[in-house]
Amino acid sequence: NTHVGYKDDIAPKAQNVKNSQFSQPLFEFSGACAGCGETPYIKAITQLFGDRMIVANATGCSSIYSGSFPASPYCKNGKGPAWANSLFEDNAEFGLGLRLGSQRLRETVAKLMADGLECNCCSAELKALFAEWLSNKENVEKTKEIAEKIVPMMKECNCDICQQLLEYKDLLVPRSQWIIGGDGWAYDIGYGGLDHVLASGENVNVLVLDTEVYSNTGGQSSKSTPAGAVAKFATSGKKIRKKDLGMMAMSYGYVYVAQVAMGASQAQFLNAIKEAEAHNGPSLIIAYAPCINHGLKAGMGHSQKEEKNAVECGYWHLYRFNPDLEAEGKNPFTLDSKEPDWSKFQDYLKGEVRFASLSKTFPNEAAELFKLTEEFAKLRLDSYKRLAK
Repeated sequence: NTHVGYKDDIAPKAQNVKNSQFSQPLFEFSGACAGCGETPYIKAITQLFGDRMIVANATGCSSIYSGSFPASPYCKNGKGPAWANSLFEDNAEFGLGLRLGSQRLRETVAKLMADGLECNCCSAELKALFAEWLSNKENVEKTKEIAEKIVPMMKECNCDICQQLLEYKDLLVPRSQWIIGGDGWAYDIGYGGLDHVLASGENVNVLVLDTEVYSNTGGQSSKSTPAGAVAKFATSGKKIRKKDLGMMAMSYGYVYVAQVAMGASQAQFLNAIKEAEAHNGPSLIIAYAPCINHGLKAGMGHSQKEEKNAVECGYWHLYRFNPDLEAEGKNPFTLDSKEPDWSKFQDYLKGEVRFASLSKTFPNEAAELFKLTEEFAKLRLDSYKRLAK
C-alpha cells in the first residue's frame, strides 16, 4: 500500500536541477509528438512557477498540445497555471494585456489594504499583516506566507474591506506572466507585437520554442531557419543566415535575454528561467527544440542528445544577458557554452534530414551552403565573444 508521490517540500526547488524535479509538473501529459523538444521546457517552468503562472500561448504546436479540446496538460490545483490561447499575430500583446490587468487588480488590493489600516473593525493583528503585505507586495515567498495567515482572518472579519479583499485573494501573491510561442510567431508573424511588448518595459517572460521552422503547419521556412536547411519555400536550401532575435532584444539594454538548450546544460536553463522571473522587466528566453520536421537520423528519442550535440559542435550557443548585473558594475553578458569542436559541425548537419537531403537533390549547392552554415555559426559566436569581453 506504499504511495510514492511528489515531494514539493523536501528541498528548495529553485536551488538546483535535482531539487526542482521533486516538484509536481503542472504541465504533464501533452500529447505532443514523441520526443518533442519543446514540451520539456514548459514542464520545467511549471515546476518552479506553476502555482502562480499565467500563460498566453500563440497559435502553433504549443497551442495544439496545450489546449486540444476537451483536455489540457496543464494541471488543475486551485492556484495555477492559468492558460489561454490567442492568435498567431497578437499573442505578445495578449500576454501584455493579461499582465496589465493583473497589475491593475493588485493596485485595487493595495488600496483596500491601505484603507484597512484605518478600519475600526479590523484587528491590530490584521492591520499588521496589511502593512506587511504593502511593504512586500512583490516578494513571492513573503506574500505566500502572509496570504496563508491573512485569508482565514479576513473570513472571520465581517467588515466591507475584508469581504472585498476576499474576492481578490488569488491576487495576494504576484502572478508570473509567461508568453509562449514558436519561432514562426516570435521571429516572423508576431515579431512586431513581440518587439512592442519587450519595448514596453513591463514585467513579462517570453519563451520562444525555436524549432527553426514552422512546425505545426508543415515545415515552412521561417526567419529562424538557418542557411543550408531544406524547408517548404526553401527546397533548394535556405540561402541567407538565421535572424538573431536575441541580439536584437539585447540592443534595448533593459531586456533579460537567454539562449538555452536543455540537453546541453540543464543547470544553465534553470539559471535562465530563475533570472528571467526575478528580473523586474521584460525577459526573453530562446530555447532550441529539435522537431520531427528536422528528420533526426538518430530518432526523436534522442532529441535531448541532439541539443547537446548542437552546442558541442557550435551550431547553437548558450548565453545569458542580465541587465541587473550592470547596476553591480559587471558585464551583463555571459557566454555559457564552451569553445565548440568545429570538426563535428558537418557531421551534425548530416545527422538531420533537413540538411542531409540537400546533398542528394542539389549536391553542388549543398557543399557550398553547408560551408556557409558553419561560417555563419562562427560569425554568431564571434559576436557573442565580443560581448563577453
